Parts: sequence; C-alpha cells; structure tokens
Amino acid sequence: MNREGIAYASIPAAGLHGVGLRALPRNVYQLWRGFNAARQIVHDFRPDVLFFTGGYLGGPVALAGRAVPTLLYVPDIEPGIALKGLSHFADRITVNIAESQKYFAQKVIVTGYPVREELATWTKQNGLAALQLNEDLPVLLVVGGSKGARSINQALVHHLPTLLELTQVVHVTGQLDWAKAEAAAAQLAAGPRARYRPFAYLHESMGAALAAADLVLARAGASALGEFPFFGLPAILAPYPHAWRYQRVNAEYLAQHNAAIIVQDGALDRELPRLVKDLLQNRAKRRAMQTAMRSLARPHAAQAIAGELLALGGDRL
Repeated sequence: MNREGIAYASIPAAGLHGVGLRALPRNVYQLWRGFNAARQIVHDFRPDVLFFTGGYLGGPVALAGRAVPTLLYVPDIEPGIALKGLSHFADRITVNIAESQKYFAQKVIVTGYPVREELATWTKQNGLAALQLNEDLPVLLVVGGSKGARSINQALVHHLPTLLELTQVVHVTGQLDWAKAEAAAAQLAAGPRARYRPFAYLHESMGAALAAADLVLARAGASALGEFPFFGLPAILAPYPHAWRYQRVNAEYLAQHNAAIIVQDGALDRELPRLVKDLLQNRAKRRAMQTAMRSLARPHAAQAIAGELLALGGDRL
C-alpha cells in the first residue's frame, strides 16, 4: 500500500476456520475488536461502496458496513471460506470465469482477473533488454510468490547447471531462499552464470520478466489466472499442497484448456528437467500452449470491475 501511495488503516482480526478450542475465544474476541474498529472507520470515512477481495479481515468490515452497497471480487476460481461468508453481504459478485457460478446462490458477473496497467507497457524486446537477457536463447521464469516457494526453489537450484544448458533462467526466489540462490550462482562457471538472473523480489520489473519469458514455473495462485494469460505464457504449475483446494482448482482450469502442465509438488525435483526440456525443445507444443493461454485473457477486467463499482455506487459517487 505504501508503494502505491494508498492510505491504509489496519484492524484487529483473526480466523475461525480450523482454529483449536483453546485459541477460539481469543480469536472471537479479536473479531469483536475488529468489528468495533471497522465501525469507527466506516463512520469516519463514510464510504459510498465497499469492495472486498477476501480474507478474514473482511468479516468485521462487512458487518460494520452492512448498510453500504458492497461488491465482492473472487480472485480464485473456487472461493475460500471467508469469501463464501462475505458473499452473503454482497450486492454484486464478480468472478474470473463462469464456472465459479456454482459456488454462489446469487448470480455472478464474469469480469476476469484484473492486471496492473503498467504490464501492458512490456514487450518481449524491452523485457529482454531490461533484464539484460540474450534474445537468441529461450527464457525460463521461475517464481513462487513474494515469500517464495521452497520446493520450487530447491528443485531449480538442484538442477540449475542442467537447465542452464537449455535456457536462460530468471529466478524470483522470495526472501526465504535468497541466500541459497546467491550461493548457487557463485558456484556456477562464467558461461552458465551469465544465463542466470536471480532476484529476491521483482516489483516494477515483474512485467519485464513475464514478457521476456518463453515458459514459467510457478505455483497456481490467483494471479496465474490473469498474468499468464495476459502474456500468453505457457506454464508448468506446481500447486501448493497445503492451500486447501484453491491452487489445484486454478491449475486444473488452465491445464484443461491446454495452457499449462501440472506437476505434483512432491514430484518437482524428479520431473523438472524433463518437463522443461520437452517444452523448450517442442516448439509446436509450446506455441499451442501459448495460443491456448492467450485465449483465456481478459485484458479489460480491471475496467469491468471498476464499472461495476461505479454502477453500484450510482448517485452516491
């Protein structure tokens, strides 16, 4: 929020699902405190519309602002428990794909996944230039989110010398495994080292990495439903096994449309070199996946959601 210059006010909150009996009273008390704090914020700010995208923080705010028109956006294909609860307060619900309708009693509005406007400024050419990559070699992007994905990072580092014989690698490690990536880079010979670009994080340059890549290895969080289609980026997806069903459902949707290949988390280390080699060397297969992925893009999703917010606010805005 600070990076985007958006004012942010926090409230106390805690989850209830899966919480043991010992922690339950404390979490209920936290939610009560959150409701009182949210009620004060709503009173002071006087919003015309409330916009929710999930998380247990939304519960107290939805209760405090139940008289205010509310729009719910569902980032994943299958909503989590918090989003299902928030849907009962929503006047409108927007989703990425029509298949999400089955999870809601109310009619949903299909908008797609909103991507940042600045991503449209990146092309293959300026992405390669920004990251100082060779335009004559393919690029594998490996990313596991802001915190990183340990099994993805470990598999990549294990097979790094082999993979660098095939491709350039842009590796977004997250802070958790950054030191291991630095150590792995230091052990490479000069030639392979020149083809490896590790980063703890990529903020403004993430669009460059997505545009430059020919293939991505990633988890299957909600952004995979928007950013990969936007760039027509074929994917090897390893859904996080401890994220209930959400990532698996997202990955299955992309795989069913022939835009991605799913690899189980436990099989990553064994399967990674074969999968990358197959997709990088089979240009026809990769191009078919690229076309399939691009066909799922909804580049005007952000405008569609904003339009719903404006319509919901009506004369109040």
